[in-house]
Amino acid sequence: MSEIKANKTQSTATARKVTAKKKRKQFWKNLDMKKQKFKKTAPPQKRQEKDVAQPIAPPEDPKLFSSNWKALQEVLKATQPEKKHPVTPKHPNGGFTKKASENYSKNKSQQVSAPNQTDTEKKVKHKTGVNLKAPAASDTQQPVGPKRKKEGQESNHEHAAKKKKSPVVEEKKLTEDDLWFDDVDPDDIEETMGAEAADIMRRKQGIQKNTHTETSLVKKNAFEGLTRAVAVDCEMVGVGPGGEDSIVARVSMVNQFGKCIYDKYVKPTEKVTDYRTAVSGIRPKDIKDGEDVRTVQREVAEILQGRVVVGHAIHNDLKILLLDHPKKQIRDTQKYKPFKRIVGSGRPSLKVLCREILNVKVQQGEHSSVQDAQATMRLYTLVKKQWEAEIKAGKINKDSDKKSKRKPK
Repeated sequence: MSEIKANKTQSTATARKVTAKKKRKQFWKNLDMKKQKFKKTAPPQKRQEKDVAQPIAPPEDPKLFSSNWKALQEVLKATQPEKKHPVTPKHPNGGFTKKASENYSKNKSQQVSAPNQTDTEKKVKHKTGVNLKAPAASDTQQPVGPKRKKEGQESNHEHAAKKKKSPVVEEKKLTEDDLWFDDVDPDDIEETMGAEAADIMRRKQGIQKNTHTETSLVKKNAFEGLTRAVAVDCEMVGVGPGGEDSIVARVSMVNQFGKCIYDKYVKPTEKVTDYRTAVSGIRPKDIKDGEDVRTVQREVAEILQGRVVVGHAIHNDLKILLLDHPKKQIRDTQKYKPFKRIVGSGRPSLKVLCREILNVKVQQGEHSSVQDAQATMRLYTLVKKQWEAEIKAGKINKDSDKKSKRKPK
């Protein structure tokens, strides 16, 4: 029994050895077979790759072109747009940038390989029988870049058109209802709100706009000689310490129509310490060769004799000229009560009176004695009848008071 068991174990061991050897041999055989198959199939792939890589030039003789080739060329010419060569940006030192050089080389290689691609497609078609016209047409389509630019341009045009179509908000025109206030000077409104608003305010207040000061103060084609009433104005300069004292530097007179009848500069009798140019408008050259003060006093006194004298705070002018005039023949625009009520001031300035009553701007900067005299005369002639009637009524009342008083026996 023991021998039989030993023989069985030996036989199983030898069988195992035989099967292991067979498996090894079979494995190596299979491996060799795979290698041979791989070697056989690989070379044709390399040849195909070589065929694709090598560019095939088109035939030179036109007779060699086939009908399919000619048809393809016509389709390409019809569909292919004119390509514009992109401008390659230059480096600041004169060379090309890295990206620009790469793009340039790519574009160049694509242009060179473009005619060869059709040849390869034709060759592949003959071999495989598959129509490759569709991909060729897709290759000839425009690049994505230009399309985007065109779309962008169209969007910009559309955006501009939308802006044009958008409704423009029209400014509302002012009306009298908008200017509900009526105590503002139209000239001030013109500076802040414009000429249109100022015209509405003038129309509302019944005031006419004066384009020029002289035309509103002087009557055209009027008499230029002496009249029954004359207006006087003087400009003064400062003398003494600090220019506190004043002496006459210019004397001007106008007739009843605003025409200048007398205008002279006066030579100073003392050293001038303050010319007051900003207000008086007097400069050293004006009075350097002026008229003698005594001559001016005499000439002015002769003109004033027997006439109505008009002025603004005229007592200052008569005082500086060392002259006197009958009170009954003086018309002072500063003291006229109706003017005070209109302006709302006890001692209104000439500038305010002209602005509120005449709607004229005077004394804008340096003063002019001629213009000031014309302004006072225009104020007087505006209310001349009423003023003179009040003076006559005052005289009648005074005379009646005197008669009513009884004399003591």
